[in-house]
Amino acid sequence: MREILGRRRRLLSRRNDGRPGRNDERSELIGAALTFATEWQWPVLPGVAPDPRGRARCACPDPECTVPGAHPFDPGLLAATTDARMVRWWWTNRPSAPIVLATGGKAPCAVSLPALAASRALALLDRRGMRLGPVIASPTRWSLLVKPYSLEQLGELLYAKDFVPGSLRFHGEGGYLALPPSETGQGAVRWERAPLPGSAAPWVPDVEAVVDAVVDALTRTGVSAPEL
Repeated sequence: MREILGRRRRLLSRRNDGRPGRNDERSELIGAALTFATEWQWPVLPGVAPDPRGRARCACPDPECTVPGAHPFDPGLLAATTDARMVRWWWTNRPSAPIVLATGGKAPCAVSLPALAASRALALLDRRGMRLGPVIASPTRWSLLVKPYSLEQLGELLYAKDFVPGSLRFHGEGGYLALPPSETGQGAVRWERAPLPGSAAPWVPDVEAVVDAVVDALTRTGVSAPEL
């Protein structure tokens, strides 16, 4: 009898098409949030969920929000933590909330660019044998994780460049980034390049190496202005 009931619960926890059900997705979110916070020591907090009236809209008060569901609001960014009890409490009460990383400090920073340009750049960097760290992908933008950097360091790096695409975005100290497996108003957030399994925090490259390589790759692949 217990075996039958257990099998029934497992079946009910999955959609009719065989994909994970909502309970599985929520369990995956809290598990990922705890891994980021406790094993990797990345400070996280729940993001604003997409507006239930339309997933392309945000549940925050800004009717023109440009990153719907992919940013912190309540609590604010300063609440990001690595404390397991707080993380459990947040995602127990908000089980579908996106996972937001507070970039900088001891946590990774990131360089992001439009998805099409990023896929072309990564293909070229792979052919060159360049080592990259984890890459986060959403339907519109991909983010390459890099070591923490200061505003002064970034300023000097950009000043030395003859050309930097205006579409490059830098998520440094005081910034944020949605982490997999979040679901935002822009779509699902996933790993394009997943961290290697294990308890240690993933290796990430220096920002200088990534910016140099990405700018050169975009120039050589001839990505057009609309794609940038």
